[in-house]
Amino acid sequence: MTEKVIILGTGPAGLTAAIYTARADLNPLILTGLTPGGQLTITTEVENYPGFAEGIMGPELMDIMQKQAERFGTRFINLAATEIDLSTKPFTVTCDDGTYTTHTLIVATGASARLLGIESETKLMGHGVSACATCDGFFFKDKNIIVVGGGDTAMEEATFLTKFASRVTIVHRRDELRASKIMQERAFKNKKIDYIWDSVIDEIKDVAKNTVTGVILRNVKTNEKKEIPIDGVFMGIGHTPNTKLFIGQLDMDENGYIKTHNGTKTSVEGVFAAGDVQDHVYRQAISAAGTGCMAAIDAERYLNELEQ
Repeated sequence: MTEKVIILGTGPAGLTAAIYTARADLNPLILTGLTPGGQLTITTEVENYPGFAEGIMGPELMDIMQKQAERFGTRFINLAATEIDLSTKPFTVTCDDGTYTTHTLIVATGASARLLGIESETKLMGHGVSACATCDGFFFKDKNIIVVGGGDTAMEEATFLTKFASRVTIVHRRDELRASKIMQERAFKNKKIDYIWDSVIDEIKDVAKNTVTGVILRNVKTNEKKEIPIDGVFMGIGHTPNTKLFIGQLDMDENGYIKTHNGTKTSVEGVFAAGDVQDHVYRQAISAAGTGCMAAIDAERYLNELEQ
């Protein structure tokens, strides 16, 4: 049987698309992907999602969304797609338990924050380590924090965080920034921002206390190490959209984000993209949910046109 809608991804975009397509009686099938729930599952408290006056834990918000999607009949497969074929219709989606065909595909595979890849970073994610200043900056009022990176993302995050933090220190592995001139000038003018050059973080303290208390920095030129006290670490080294399966099949920008037009339509008719996989500007749960709604409506309209 060919599905009417297959949705890839279970972040806010995918689950919102599921809620809307299920309520439209399209009987959607979701492949949850490798990180069910998306980036919100590594976020502790979410305070800026409308409807939760006291805030809500990221995993709990995703759990509520999934139950809402299930209530309307969404079916879930706890696997990731391993291969996609958009060259013929219906489209073919392959995963470890077999192959599925579908008349429409909603791509909500999200983007992954680029991280340092050290053990302490993973263990303290959501407990003083973050990859989203807009999401978590509020929790660092009057704190001393580090932003890792030297590009536009790092400058943007650092400048935003000065609204809350007492000091922001940019740690960069080179001796000059890679950011655009305007972003550099903005950061250099900000009296709350300091810089540590030619350095990388070897370890984040303190996993045993389940909170960030400091970092061990290593100078890449001298290999000299030093520990400095700190209250939080923000990764400002960008995001990578999860679009590997669509290379050569969908139009993307130079950074690998899927290009959309007229809402959530992609370069292939019947394929729609929502959330961080096509949005490198806002990257918020609420904006992802909004595009998930749009993708569902676009898919429903496309299916109605096919029937006619």
